[in-house]
Amino acid sequence: MNNDVQHVWLIGAKSLGAYGGYETFINKLTEYHKDNAAIKYHVACKANGDGCMNPYETEGAEIISDTEFEYHGAHCYRISIPERLGSAQAIYYDVKALEECCNYIKKHRIPHPTVYIMACRIGPFMKKFYKQIHSLGGRVYLNPDGHEWKRAKWPLPVRKYWKISEQIMVKFSDLVICDSLNIEKYIHKCYEGKGINGADPNTTFIAYGAETRKSTLPDDDSTLLDWYEEKGLSPKSYYLVVGRFVPENNYETMIREFMRSKSKRDFAIITNVNEKFLGELEKKLHYRSDSRIKFVGTVYNQELLMKIRENAYGYFHGHEVGGTNPSLLEALGSTDLNLLLNVGFNKEVAEDSALYWSKKSGNLAALINKADSLAPEKIAFLGRLSTKRIEEAYSWKSICDKYEKVFTAHK
Repeated sequence: MNNDVQHVWLIGAKSLGAYGGYETFINKLTEYHKDNAAIKYHVACKANGDGCMNPYETEGAEIISDTEFEYHGAHCYRISIPERLGSAQAIYYDVKALEECCNYIKKHRIPHPTVYIMACRIGPFMKKFYKQIHSLGGRVYLNPDGHEWKRAKWPLPVRKYWKISEQIMVKFSDLVICDSLNIEKYIHKCYEGKGINGADPNTTFIAYGAETRKSTLPDDDSTLLDWYEEKGLSPKSYYLVVGRFVPENNYETMIREFMRSKSKRDFAIITNVNEKFLGELEKKLHYRSDSRIKFVGTVYNQELLMKIRENAYGYFHGHEVGGTNPSLLEALGSTDLNLLLNVGFNKEVAEDSALYWSKKSGNLAALINKADSLAPEKIAFLGRLSTKRIEEAYSWKSICDKYEKVFTAHK
């Protein structure tokens, strides 16, 4: 075994490149490091269920066996999940992924491995895996995600589990990598002196990344024009939001306020629709009576999605739980006019390159009316500021370079 190579396990994402923050991150990390001889990545992927990746249908994937494949030079291993587990699937997935990781390290006698766990789902099992990985000469890194325990989709007992799990996982980690300065401050505020033998948490800040280049699709691309025709949209005629369809992303506030506004533009919502939540919104808002509100499904073609962002008149961002959000970074890199919920995470990222709104009744509607009449020069100016912000602080190359330094620091 080559001792000069740093083996890194990435555990917690559903796959590489699916619709989600960790998936996008792993896709970019392995893409930017695919020719890096100093690092070998091992990525856990779901073999079935929501967000799974089928390597047989993935361009560039090289099949090793039914349970293993190579992608972007990374060794990917598939974990099958019993569907009867319901919401406990995520815990089962992470535990099985770590068991496979430890077995591989033993079998192949991997020196000084690093195991990077994303999200705080498996607190009750963390001490066991921490000890096991240390006994194999390895280190455990953690990305705590955002405030998962605050998410409205979870019932109170589950939220309590998340909070306790977070505390245990921070304790049994050699390094906590925070993708938001606000999250890093929170980790120290809550868990100072609560590590092993009363130690303080060891943390560092590395954000998510984004692209600032333009889409490769031309304006007259048939895929783009067909999508616009199917959805009843046209360039600069719509506001846009892209994200998970969950209450804490404030779809209810955005839709209600848009319906109150005088805008002649459409509101295009790109998301994976949850019929139960959708029904609740219709009952409260009767949004179907407003032809401007358009749920347009999901878009997995990344170049098409980038072009749709570029052509949006404005972008809404209502996330209030979590760290640096990938969809916000992508919007700042692509869309000139961004209207963001005024919370610390979002202001930390966008600074003065966006307009801000609150959940107070009428606030966002008034901002939409104002945005509709902004001079083109002002919109272009904000676009230059937001692009510059991404280039200077959140480019994928700089983010991946930071991860390389962290991962190879203890070879």
